[in-house]
Amino acid sequence: MSKDKNWFSVSMWIFLSWFFVIILIVASMFLIPMYNVWKAGQEWKANLMKAEQEKQIQIEQAKAEVESAKLRAQAIKIVWEATKQYPEYRTQEFIWAFANAMENWNIQKIIYVPTEANIPITEARPE
Repeated sequence: MSKDKNWFSVSMWIFLSWFFVIILIVASMFLIPMYNVWKAGQEWKANLMKAEQEKQIQIEQAKAEVESAKLRAQAIKIVWEATKQYPEYRTQEFIWAFANAMENWNIQKIIYVPTEANIPITEARPE
């Protein structure tokens, strides 16, 4: 009887293992497609959120550009008013830019053009 009992328990374990294998196969046939659908939905949500974030970044960049343009316009207006009030401002600005260019070795040659009342003299003759 012990051989029969052993044989029964071994065959029972074999039957149970095959039963669980078949159940796993059947379950995976249903669960894998469901998982694929869920995964596709999650990817779609992630892509949607990414697109919304990129859109928000572009909106913020556009707002920053508008603000920057407004500030540049104000700066131009201030410089314009300064040049109207103080005509020597442009001369000082030129001298500052010239000095910076000389310091940075951006000027290779200096050509002097004689002027009279800010108009170049085309004919230079000794007096």
